[in-house]
Amino acid sequence: MELGLVGLGKMGGNMRERIRRAGHTVVGYDRNQDIADVASLEELVGKLKGPRVVWVMVPHGAATQSTIDELAELLSPGDVVVDGGNSRWTDDEKHAKELAEKGIGFVDCGVSGGVWGLTNGYALMYGGSAEDVAKVQPVFDALKPEGEFGSVHAGKVGAGHFAKMVHNGIEYAMMQSFAEGWELLEAADSVTDVREIFRSWQEGTVIRSWLLDLAVNALDDDEHLADLRGYAADSGEGRWTVEAAIDNAVPLPAITASLFARFSSRQEDSPQMKMIAALRNQFGGHAVESKKK
Repeated sequence: MELGLVGLGKMGGNMRERIRRAGHTVVGYDRNQDIADVASLEELVGKLKGPRVVWVMVPHGAATQSTIDELAELLSPGDVVVDGGNSRWTDDEKHAKELAEKGIGFVDCGVSGGVWGLTNGYALMYGGSAEDVAKVQPVFDALKPEGEFGSVHAGKVGAGHFAKMVHNGIEYAMMQSFAEGWELLEAADSVTDVREIFRSWQEGTVIRSWLLDLAVNALDDDEHLADLRGYAADSGEGRWTVEAAIDNAVPLPAITASLFARFSSRQEDSPQMKMIAALRNQFGGHAVESKKK
């Protein structure tokens, strides 16, 4: 089939290549003309035969909204827009309604796989009507990993990005657990080779996983992670997961704690710990450290 792909960054560029390797035609547009196949969205749409499918891989929020607004004026009834970025599921409902007014279908797709996706395939979670999903199915089949699993029609519009959001929330908690275990092992005087302990867990243990494999890769590059600063950003999906949990009255203590742990990583001199130190000094006479000038 033919596909228009908007956004050819780290994910989009590799996705274009994987889809082409499966024998499909991809017309790619990016603001960086050095990697684009066409000079504009209008030219992209003009090169596709109807019914057209255009996949959007740009940052969530304003960039996605403006791209969908422009496509709404260029596409025709029966065409389909796929949002494969990390949009919030509530935005999907809005975009689907706006496009439906012009007879254009909409599918939201959560994509996981990162920079390894070109080789290993991408895990796909998509939401939308069966009719719209069917128009995109050959591309889903090209992108997914080999084998039975790795792709799911999660439900109606918004379900794909909701599933990906929960996936990322779980990822937060898993990474935090590996990080805490690593720090404890590094702190123990009796432990002499933390890296090899992590490596030993790759076979036969209940915590073996791709994240564990990646942790070992990182420790092979820098055994004690001495070259890294203890700072971790968040993409927004961890926050959305916690907010959705509140809306649905679902307790998420591990995921919530992992999100807050990332916030604490951004404090070189924790205001909260100042108060803790002051209180310990007040009630127990525990020593405090003065801030270095």
